[in-house]
Amino acid sequence: MDTKKLRQKILDLAIHGKLVPQDPNDEPASVLLEHIKVEKERLIKEGKIKKSKKSAKTSDTPHYPYLLPKGWEWCKLEDIAYVASGSTPSKESFVSDGIPYIKMYNLRNQKIDFDFKPQYIKPEVHNGKLQRSRTEVGDLIMNIVGPPLGKLAIIPSSLPQANFNQAAVLIRPLLHKAILTKYLFYYLSEMSEIKSIATKGSAGQVNISLTQSQNMRIPLPPLSEQNRIIVEIEYYFDLISTIEQSQSDLQVTIKQTKRKILDLAIHGKLVSQDPNDEPASELLKCINPKAEITCDNGHYENLPDSWCLTDIKSIFTINPKNKVADDVIAGFVPMINIADDYSNEFRFESKLWGDIKKGFTHFADGDIVVAKISPCLENRKSVIVTSLPNGIGAGTTELFVFRSQYILPEYGLYFFKSDSFINNCAGTFNGVVGQQRVSKSIIENIKFPLPPISEQRRIVDAVHKVFAKLDAIMENL
Repeated sequence: MDTKKLRQKILDLAIHGKLVPQDPNDEPASVLLEHIKVEKERLIKEGKIKKSKKSAKTSDTPHYPYLLPKGWEWCKLEDIAYVASGSTPSKESFVSDGIPYIKMYNLRNQKIDFDFKPQYIKPEVHNGKLQRSRTEVGDLIMNIVGPPLGKLAIIPSSLPQANFNQAAVLIRPLLHKAILTKYLFYYLSEMSEIKSIATKGSAGQVNISLTQSQNMRIPLPPLSEQNRIIVEIEYYFDLISTIEQSQSDLQVTIKQTKRKILDLAIHGKLVSQDPNDEPASELLKCINPKAEITCDNGHYENLPDSWCLTDIKSIFTINPKNKVADDVIAGFVPMINIADDYSNEFRFESKLWGDIKKGFTHFADGDIVVAKISPCLENRKSVIVTSLPNGIGAGTTELFVFRSQYILPEYGLYFFKSDSFINNCAGTFNGVVGQQRVSKSIIENIKFPLPPISEQRRIVDAVHKVFAKLDAIMENL
C-alpha cells in the first residue's frame, strides 16, 4: 500500500469539498470573511498589524483553479491571516541561551524539532529589529525556499517565544486561530497551490516571495465544515500511521525471518538429510585434497554427519584475475550498483576491458562478490554476478570475489549473507573511521559449513521459495 499517495488523495478530496458532506445549516464562508475583515481593520487601526501593500501585478479578479461547493468562498491568504517573512539577525545577535531562533532544518516531519541544532538570539533583538518575525503558539510556519519547498509546522506550546529565519513565512489567522491554522496546514500540505506559484532561481533553487505567499488562493469552507474536515483528515491519517507502523513492524519481522532461515540453512536444519547423498567429505576431497575436514566446532555444533566444516580458502578461489584482450566489452560494477539486504540484484555498465582491468577487482559470471568495507558488508551488499558482457567484469576494489566449481553459488551467497559470516567479520575491521574493512587474512580462515551438493540444491530451493513468499508480502505492503 502506497500510504503517501493515500494521504495525498485524502487531502485532495478535502480541499475540493469532497471529504465530508456539506451542511446547508452551516453559516457560509462569506460571513466568516466579513467577520475576519472587521477584525483585520481593527488590528490595523490599533497598529498591531500593517496594512499590506497591494502589488501592481496582482489582479483584482484572480483565476481560481476549480469550482467550490455551495457555502465555500475563494479568498487570498492575506484576507484571512497575517503573513510575515522571517528575518536574518547579525552574527552578534546569537547567544548560548536566549530566544529560540527557528531555522528550516528545525522543520522536520511537519513539526518543529528545536532539539535538533538549536540556536538562540538576544531578547532585545527579538523585540527590536526582528519584531515582525516574532512567533506565537499556534502560528503556522512555511518554508519558501527549496528544495524542499513548502515544509510546514505549527508553533508548539513548548515555544511560547521564538523567531525564525528569512527562508520561511509566518501565517497567523486573524480569527478562529485554532481551526483556521489547522485547515490551512492541511490545505497547504496538499502542495498544489505552492507548486503553482513557485519560481525557479539559480542552481535549481525554487522559492516563493512574501507577496506570492500573501496572494495564495485559499478555498475557504464554512467554519463548521473546516472543523469536520480537520476531524476527518486526522481520523484517516491516524489510521494510515497505524498501517505504516504495522508495515514497518512487518518489514522488521520479515528481515528477522530471513536471517533465521539462513541460520537454519547453514546449520543443516532447514531441509532433511538424505542418506543416499554423497557426503561432503568426498566433495571436499575433489575441491582440495589437502583441506582440513572437521565436523564440529563452537560456532557450528551438531552439524549433520554428511556435512563437513572447512575454511573459505579451502573451497573458494579468492579474487581471481581475468585475462582477456583490451578491446573486449566487459561489465563494470561500482558499489552503488549492488543491492543490499537479501536481494541478489546488481547493475553493470558496459566498458572496454582495457579501461577497467587495472585498479579494479576482477570477476566473471557465476562469481560471488561481497563488500569488504563497513557498513556495506553489514548491509549485505553481496551478489552473484551473471549475464556480464562476454562473461567478465570488474568493479570497486572494496569487494572480495569468491569462485568455486564445486559449491552452488546460491548456497555460497546465502552463507555470505548470514549473520554467522557477518559477525565473524564485524569485530575484525581495521582502518580509519569511515574506511574500515575486513582483511583477506581474516576472510580466508572463516569456517564454512559444507553440505553435500544434493543437499545444497535442496537448501537453495527451500530458501528461494520462502524468500519469494516473503518478498511478495513486502511488495504488497
